[in-house]
Amino acid sequence: MIEELLAYNRKFVEEKRYEQYAASKYPNKKIAILTCMDTRLVELLPAALGLRNGDVKIIKNAGGVVTNPFGSVIRSLLVAIIELGVEEIMVIGHTDCGVQHIDSESMIAHMKQRGVSQASIDLMKYCGIDFERWLAGFDTVEQSVTDTVNTIRNHPLMPRDVRIGGYVIDTETGELSTVCKG
Repeated sequence: MIEELLAYNRKFVEEKRYEQYAASKYPNKKIAILTCMDTRLVELLPAALGLRNGDVKIIKNAGGVVTNPFGSVIRSLLVAIIELGVEEIMVIGHTDCGVQHIDSESMIAHMKQRGVSQASIDLMKYCGIDFERWLAGFDTVEQSVTDTVNTIRNHPLMPRDVRIGGYVIDTETGELSTVCKG
């Protein structure tokens, strides 16, 4: 499959199809969006919000959550704000999220089935990884969005003038519901 993608890319570049996507690194709308990596959102989310290339910074991970207050999500948001002019953050969860149903014990069992050794798991625990927290799902997407918004709002390095709101997008219709006003 990777070979097919690389072949497509070569043709894309040869035909200069990239020209229609020219944009600045500075987001036109001064917004950063933290959302889930769900495949249904790849085209639906930008279409539902009327976004074009260059409009916003989009940060994606499993569940659209902050799992570490000093990890890559907060780092990315701070870079977007301090260096790239972002003034607002939208945390956007979605209906039928796969992360909602995961639990660490099941994930660890699946890792072992795929060949990850108990020694590797023990080493991670020894290094301070709390699997129950790190690989945890959530009860409701609304609560997950609320928790994530609160984590970002209360971060000691987050400028207080940044507007932060939380939303849930319906993966079938694209309709956004407000969970936490920004």
